[in-house]
Amino acid sequence: MNKYNILGWSLLFDALGYVSLVFPPFDFIWAPLSAYLMTKLYKGKEGKIAAIISFVEEALPFLDVVPTFSLMWLYTYVFKTYNTQKKAT
Repeated sequence: MNKYNILGWSLLFDALGYVSLVFPPFDFIWAPLSAYLMTKLYKGKEGKIAAIISFVEEALPFLDVVPTFSLMWLYTYVFKTYNTQKKAT
């Protein structure tokens, strides 16, 4: 998958997280599923850490507004890439 496909999935998964604002029991299904999906979209140590954060964020009430998947995409493909390029020069 290229980075823009991952961005599309991230936006979709963040939108699914907002469902629990209307239907709170959805969190019981979505919290573990979002953690699993996070590990599949973002590999390695960062993906595992993001999965834990995603699970906690979705499981706790009123934190569902944080776009965890999109923030992880920004970290992976914008900030981390920028720092790698900066170190190379």
